[in-house]
Amino acid sequence: MYSKKIIIRYGADVVDKPVVYSLVKDFDLAFNIMRARISPRREGLMVLDLSGTKKNFDRAIRYLRGLGLSVEPLSKSVTRNVDRCVHCGACVAFCTSGALYLDKNTMEVIFDPEKCSGCELCVKGCPTRAMTIDLL
Repeated sequence: MYSKKIIIRYGADVVDKPVVYSLVKDFDLAFNIMRARISPRREGLMVLDLSGTKKNFDRAIRYLRGLGLSVEPLSKSVTRNVDRCVHCGACVAFCTSGALYLDKNTMEVIFDPEKCSGCELCVKGCPTRAMTIDLL
């Protein structure tokens, strides 16, 4: 089983198409909508956790891009400003996915974007505002 979190950005011309339905019906993928902003006749965004076979996942991504949708991994939109981070560890206490953790040898906060769920708790918990999530 292959699983990956992606961000889909789309234009107003695609908002009325059954994109998620096609992912399930045509590509046999399971999904969890982690976040969505969908408005009639406007640009939109969906953050999905997709799972299925790697072959079907790759086919589905090609399909989405063929519709003119922007598809990127969630990790591209989650960043840590290393200049602002003071390695206090406050964000680690809020991170339920394990994407943020304290290196016991260096006592520095480490960020693993592949594990990030995009829940935004680290953004709210960081006193220096070093964590940013650009989903909208």
